[in-house]
Amino acid sequence: MLSTLANYQLIARNITASLQRVAEKPQVHREAEHYLARIEKIDTIEQFLADDRVYRFAMEACGLKDMIYAKAFMRKVLKEGVDSPESFANQLADNRFRDFARRFNFKSFGASATTFERTRSEVVNDYIRLKLEEEAGESNEGVRLALYFQRKAPGLRNGYDILADKALMKVAETILGHSLVHGDIDRNARIVEKRLKITELSDPGKLTRFLARFATMWEMNAAPSGIPSGNGAANALMTGSFGGGISQDILQTLQGLKIGGI
Repeated sequence: MLSTLANYQLIARNITASLQRVAEKPQVHREAEHYLARIEKIDTIEQFLADDRVYRFAMEACGLKDMIYAKAFMRKVLKEGVDSPESFANQLADNRFRDFARRFNFKSFGASATTFERTRSEVVNDYIRLKLEEEAGESNEGVRLALYFQRKAPGLRNGYDILADKALMKVAETILGHSLVHGDIDRNARIVEKRLKITELSDPGKLTRFLARFATMWEMNAAPSGIPSGNGAANALMTGSFGGGISQDILQTLQGLKIGGI
């Protein structure tokens, strides 16, 4: 059985072939084809939410699988967009919703919102990458975390970006050797920025060395405290329970919205 580091490197060094293999899986191929055939025909938020198969594909591709059921919530995210600092998405701590509203920007572009590459090929590419990460996590959650961090690293700006994402934070905790869940958030953010040198992770070489270190430490720790092993860990990330998850502000908002139906 390959180590976490060897397994991650095998996938990362052959990432194009790895993604192609996943893309050719019958179910993935079918869902991608259906999405591409339907998305440009969708002109409104209501049509988007009503096409359950397209909506689910888009939500999963954007890392929002844990929020698929919350259509009333997502309607509000999409209707208010991101142009105003006071918009719903901009008031949420979780960046996933701003990214989603920016990608499916019905507020600004109306019927043209789904004609851009960011809503077509880029969504499909993200879906395939997510499926690759899920597949890796079935046998080794450390590999999945490394692949996830690799994907997110170019967009990291500061320590708060790490602390806001439970999967990224787990990588940071493994490297630092202690929990970041408790304590002053500003202090934790400064620790992450200083010790992980976030600004340097946009350099491919430094990111490669960083993830090699993480993979080695993950292997040494075997099953870090607070993270379930085996299928429990995979299920946790798949449902968002430590790969983003539903934050308190979102839960409070959900209590005031009609969840489900259109």
